[in-house]
Formats: sequence, C-alpha cells, structure tokens
Amino acid sequence: MTGLTLVTGARAADRERAIAAALVPGRHTAIILEGLADANSPLVYDESDASADGRPQVIRIAPGCLCCAGHLVLRVTLHRILRRPPAQLFISLADASHLERLRASLSSAPYDALLRLSPDLAV
Repeated sequence: MTGLTLVTGARAADRERAIAAALVPGRHTAIILEGLADANSPLVYDESDASADGRPQVIRIAPGCLCCAGHLVLRVTLHRILRRPPAQLFISLADASHLERLRASLSSAPYDALLRLSPDLAV
C-alpha cells in the first residue's frame, strides 16, 4: 500500500521545501504538485519514473480544486502513478479549501485499497 501525504500551505515554494525535507533517500516516491512552478524549487521536475536513479517522480498538474474541477486530472494522474505504486506519494495542494472532501474521495474505492492516508503536512 502506498503512503499518501497531502501537503497544504499558501506558497508553492514552502510546500515544495517541506516535501523535499520529508523525502526518505532510497524510497520510491512520487510527488504530484498542483499549481505554478517556483523557480527555486528543491524538487527535480521530471515526469518520467526517476526512481531508478533514486530521484522522486515529480508530476506537475494545472491548478484547480482537485476534488471539483481538477478531479478527473487527479484521478488520471493517480492511476498512472499507481500502475507501479511508489512507497510514498505526496500531493501538494494550491488550495486546501476542500481538503476534507479530497481526503474522503481518496479514502473511498478504489483508492482505499491502494492508499494509506497519513496526517497532512501543513506549512
């Protein structure tokens, strides 16, 4: 089962630094970043499966509420990642106003059998 951490905070740079600090070396990790890129991000932006060389797989998706307008984009992205499930998955949210609805969606079928939600990382 893949451990999932939702990361919230006002600024993308802060969320990305928090994710970089939480990475465990050698652990197959995927990261979904919502919103615009920050030029000083500590994360390598590579949509390929970079886990072979120890780097996390980082995927950036367009901003938009992930439980409303962006739900389909999130589902497609999750399904692609979970074909070869990572040990850890981070999802960085640009807007956390519907955080509980998103957690509920990720806790229901089919994700309840694939993901283990951990406490949120708020920055």
